[in-house]
Amino acid sequence: MKLAFLDTDTLAPGIHLRPPGFAHQWQGYGHTLPEQVMQRLADVDIAIVNKIKLTRELLTALPRLRLVAIAATGSDNVDLAACRELGIAVCNIRDYSRNSVPEHVLALIMALSRNLLAYHKSVQAGRWQASGQFCYFDYPIRDLAGQILGLIGYGTIARDVEKLAKALGMQVMVAARKGQAASPGRVEFDELLTRADIISLHCPLNADTRHLISHREFELMRPHSLLINAGRGGLVDEDALLTALARRQIAGAGFDVVSEEPPAPEHPLMKAARQYPNFILTPHVAWASQAAMQRLADQLIDNIEAFVAGREQNRLV
Repeated sequence: MKLAFLDTDTLAPGIHLRPPGFAHQWQGYGHTLPEQVMQRLADVDIAIVNKIKLTRELLTALPRLRLVAIAATGSDNVDLAACRELGIAVCNIRDYSRNSVPEHVLALIMALSRNLLAYHKSVQAGRWQASGQFCYFDYPIRDLAGQILGLIGYGTIARDVEKLAKALGMQVMVAARKGQAASPGRVEFDELLTRADIISLHCPLNADTRHLISHREFELMRPHSLLINAGRGGLVDEDALLTALARRQIAGAGFDVVSEEPPAPEHPLMKAARQYPNFILTPHVAWASQAAMQRLADQLIDNIEAFVAGREQNRLV
């Protein structure tokens, strides 16, 4: 059995990836360019990828391929319909970052609510000394207790964010899918936008959710609201976000994901990170605590061993 992991650099140094418990040949590549994918998978039975794109055209040209093991939860980089038609199994990783991502989301919310980045930069610039007193009040500070957190998407991660938020005294509301009526436990999408003080995105990226938040949605949000995105970059129209920050339609935003990763220097979110102290951008690391990455690595091999043993585990196809 031949296996190839095309982007091993997506796991940090020090994470132990144990060898599968069956006879195999293993090839790991730190990074793989699009033009290298075909050659590196030509004689492979099991392909392991994190962010490498596997298109229909590519998959059709790999008759030996039996399994795509995604080293992540998101699967929008793999053509699942083509895998289904070609008889290629696909599995992914689940629930490995249930602590890491919610904690990162809360960290962004806290930093923005208390304007920590703006105050930190002002201290570096000498503002404290210039103030002439023990403190100064250049940026507003909001307590989280009593604030309304709106969740768009309500999977495992969102539910864990909800638990942390309620422990801090926040109220939580959950949105119905865009265009659908309210239901027990869910408010209409637009109502959440108009009522929530903080909005956090936890949706998969697909044709229905791409640019879920754009100009119209920013116009509905409250001027003091915050937008948090630790889900997928494409969920938000990033040019619309830049406009919303410039027009002060919202009070700030914290993003861990971008539509293009890594983003070009002139990408809208890079511009926002340079220009606005009320915008925080982190490099897609919400999931990446050491404990979470080790759970991912262990589950990845578990998935592969289950497939080889004829058992279904975390199967998407």
